[in-house]
Amino acid sequence: MTGTAGRSLRVAIVGGGVAGALLAWRTVRAPGGASVAVFTEGAGGRPDASRVSGGLVRGFEPTVAAAGPAAESLAEIRASDVLREWSGYRETGALYVLPGDAAVREPADIVDAYLPGSAEVVGRDKVAGAFPFRELPADCVAVLERYAGHISPHRLRTAALAAAAQAGVTVHEAPVDAVTRDPAVRTADGRTLRYDRVVVAAGAWTPALLARSGLPVAGLRTKQIQYSLCAAPLAGLGPFVDENSGLYGRPHEGGCFLLGLPSDRWGVDPDAVTADLALAERLADSARRVFGVTVAVEHTVASSDCYHDLAGLELRSLGPGLHTFTGGSGGAAKTVVGASRKAAAALLA
Repeated sequence: MTGTAGRSLRVAIVGGGVAGALLAWRTVRAPGGASVAVFTEGAGGRPDASRVSGGLVRGFEPTVAAAGPAAESLAEIRASDVLREWSGYRETGALYVLPGDAAVREPADIVDAYLPGSAEVVGRDKVAGAFPFRELPADCVAVLERYAGHISPHRLRTAALAAAAQAGVTVHEAPVDAVTRDPAVRTADGRTLRYDRVVVAAGAWTPALLARSGLPVAGLRTKQIQYSLCAAPLAGLGPFVDENSGLYGRPHEGGCFLLGLPSDRWGVDPDAVTADLALAERLADSARRVFGVTVAVEHTVASSDCYHDLAGLELRSLGPGLHTFTGGSGGAAKTVVGASRKAAAALLA
């Protein structure tokens, strides 16, 4: 891939989270020899979603549009020794419980196409018999997924960025003040660096950076993400989502269980996120009701992520040569492997 006057295409990626790191790694390895630079605040940077994510990965999602990217990404992780090692993938299986009127067969079939034999649709009795739920709607339906588990997005980000650097990516540990339509990157120390393509992959910091640059935010907004590490006797329960109660979680190190509920804090400043203690209390109450056991919150982790009106991590154009790669809406860990491959191909097309 060449830019003007036959030189290599010059690409800048603003953001060193798991999305930006994997996009840089994919882009620099693509045929044609693009020249890639990543702007990141470095290992001692902000507590972004990649650093604190619970890392749940599965193929099943309750819509066809979401199930395809998730199943495709998980299949690629399982098929790659490199990606399994980089991400610390642990295969534990997963459970997804939905209301009885949910249409799960088509999304489950998509999972089975990418991960044959993984997804099984079951009813309430099987869930109640195999897992420690006390409260389940009589007509609920669930998907048991054999090939699912969790990763460390921070570990994956770190490994991908190191591999990208070894492959020739230039890593600038420098804050970015703005991006421009040239396209160019303007750093906080006053430099303006021009490229053929600029991609803003700054996660929850993307809307503010675009606004500061005088660019449209384009359907992006921030939302708090939060989970708690709890002492909870939930033997036999692995990674799960229960849409009826809103609870999700997985076993965590040290005998704890990571449990979460969706937050309703929108438009948060990612540099000023604080734990929502009322949400943590609701979490403990919900878990006690649903599982019928004593649940004690030991530690609460709060961060933020970038959400898009049409959820999904993908490359979106802001004009010639200028793009965003964010909007995973709290679920980027499940799709980032496949999404980064597609984004790199689109970027260099």
